[in-house]
Amino acid sequence: MVTNPFRQIASLRDRIRHHEERYYVYDDPEISDVEFDQLMRELHHLESEHPDLITLESPTQRVSGRPVDGFASVAHAESMLSLDNAYSTDELTAFDTKVRRVLGPRGSVAYVAELKIDGLGIALTYENGRLIRGVTRGDGTHGEDVTANVRAIRAIPLQLSDAPVGLLEIRGEIYLPREAFRVLNEARGAIGDNLFANPRNAAAGTMRNLDAARVSERGLRAWMYQIVRKESDAGKSSNDDQLDQLKRWSLPVEPHWAHCEDVEAVLGFCSEWETRRSSLGFDIDGVVIKVSDRSQRERLGATAKFPRWAMAFKFPAAQVTTRLREIAVNVGRTGAVTPYAVLEPVRLAGSTISMATLHNAEEVARKDIRAGDIVLLEKGGDVIPKIVKSIKARRKKGSRGPQAFVMPTECPECGVALVRPEEEVVWRCTNSGCPAKFRRALLHFASRSAMNIEGLGESLVEQLVGKGLVLRFSDLYNLDAESLKTLERMGRKSSDNLLTEIDRSRQNELWRLIFGLGIRHVGERAARVLSTAFGGLDGLINASQVELESIPDIGPVVAASVRDYFGQPETLDLLNAFRSAGVDPSEELMTSVSKSGSLMLPEQRFVLTGTLVSLTRSEAQRAIEDRGGRVSSSVSKKTSYVVIGKNAGTKADKAKKLGVEVITEEAFLQLLESKRS
Repeated sequence: MVTNPFRQIASLRDRIRHHEERYYVYDDPEISDVEFDQLMRELHHLESEHPDLITLESPTQRVSGRPVDGFASVAHAESMLSLDNAYSTDELTAFDTKVRRVLGPRGSVAYVAELKIDGLGIALTYENGRLIRGVTRGDGTHGEDVTANVRAIRAIPLQLSDAPVGLLEIRGEIYLPREAFRVLNEARGAIGDNLFANPRNAAAGTMRNLDAARVSERGLRAWMYQIVRKESDAGKSSNDDQLDQLKRWSLPVEPHWAHCEDVEAVLGFCSEWETRRSSLGFDIDGVVIKVSDRSQRERLGATAKFPRWAMAFKFPAAQVTTRLREIAVNVGRTGAVTPYAVLEPVRLAGSTISMATLHNAEEVARKDIRAGDIVLLEKGGDVIPKIVKSIKARRKKGSRGPQAFVMPTECPECGVALVRPEEEVVWRCTNSGCPAKFRRALLHFASRSAMNIEGLGESLVEQLVGKGLVLRFSDLYNLDAESLKTLERMGRKSSDNLLTEIDRSRQNELWRLIFGLGIRHVGERAARVLSTAFGGLDGLINASQVELESIPDIGPVVAASVRDYFGQPETLDLLNAFRSAGVDPSEELMTSVSKSGSLMLPEQRFVLTGTLVSLTRSEAQRAIEDRGGRVSSSVSKKTSYVVIGKNAGTKADKAKKLGVEVITEEAFLQLLESKRS
């Protein structure tokens, strides 16, 4: 049977447009980047064989995607073209050959190699040094006006240093650091919200949030890489000069770029960072290679979709197949009942994977994932694994084969009928007395980011709740050695240690208690802001919606949630029980303690690089800030210390060049201990 090339090409274009829309417009991709690139390559191949069928509307000829409803559409001063991709050293070498063939024998060609940030493209416009607009990439000619959200990103200056006169357009990438992504997903999981698949999706989804306060608290960052328009001069400098100029304007520039005199140096840079990318604090998915000289770029020009002077070298995604043993469900602390995958353990990107999130029942049905399937796992961003798809060709057929997943209609813990609120995809248990909900809530209350009660893990929580010893948070403070005797594996020493930890937590900062209460939409940052604003529980209890919304970084969604929580009678009963147990922290008390001597690292600046063994980055940052210090992401002459962990990056080298003191994790811990109040 002869295949009709016209129908083949039309079908491919329709599929590609669908997936581009899911990716660019809705930030909800249905296939992996590898699969999408394969579709594009297939279309390129067919069109090259049938050039008479190429049209201007083809995805190979122009950028796809359109702005979503809810943001004003703005025209770009110059098109934000995407980049052509290379997946092998041969393709990179072929790119270099094409560049040299077009430019001819007139002079050499130098390149700039930059890390390809896995984030969201942004165009910033400054007028006389003042930020006046931020626009997403959109379809390449028009983007979404997200100025309010851009202003909420602290990494982006509202006013430039040594500002040029007139209009200035800067382009870059907005991204979410891995640690911020971990904290965000941890918080979302705790309240039953869907988890983001990776930091890129989290960054894109956050920028489309209509509440700028929510954007502010999520910790987005940005790297700038290009000066597009500058009224004061023609801006014909080299790419190297542009990057230096961006830094002089106080714009964030990713520091690991390199000037490469030839393609061999480019290949070496790509090879190095394919190996070293896990040492970074953010995701990259390749290297961007650009001709450095601006006049050579103009001679090379661009196609309708790609500049001919640039290429993206894509790292291969880490993928592996394994068997999905079971689809189980988990009950979160807000009652969200969500499915997850139990897998045959498999090694992927340096770790053993035995479970993966499935987000919600609709996602399972859409991807047609079934227990017993062979599934494709991917760790494209080197963060958390996701199931890309089931391998349908390897699925057993008939009644003996894997059956479609059926979401339970009752809570697997308490048996109460599940409900799905309107406009939500998550099923919830509404039973306020559900033991599973309270166990998860208690674990959150005792977690390191909240009340930090060491030793209160899942096994112990299971027993405390199961035996009726702890039925609400305040019951923890009524425990004694006698009651703990009844628990398994709870000897005298373990009992004493736990009671000491619980007693110590009575003196915790106010923000820890606020965060530990598990108020929906209130993350750690919002808890800190509320603590500073009200100074004590009484002020927070009596705050009106208007008062809450007037606080910087607290938007209407958070304000409504806080007002609702503290308006419930059971909340007031709980807070009274806390007070009776000696738990009534205030910002004023903490401030007086700080002034009495705990701020022993006043204004000292730290940079953390590599993986710390004894504590997480967030714990290290908190320890520094509790002592009056500050944590920065980049090394400068103003840096006091660079703390190096395992697989440290190039920040240590830069510190040595600048004469900044570099200390090991052990020395850092000793420094913290010596600076305790």
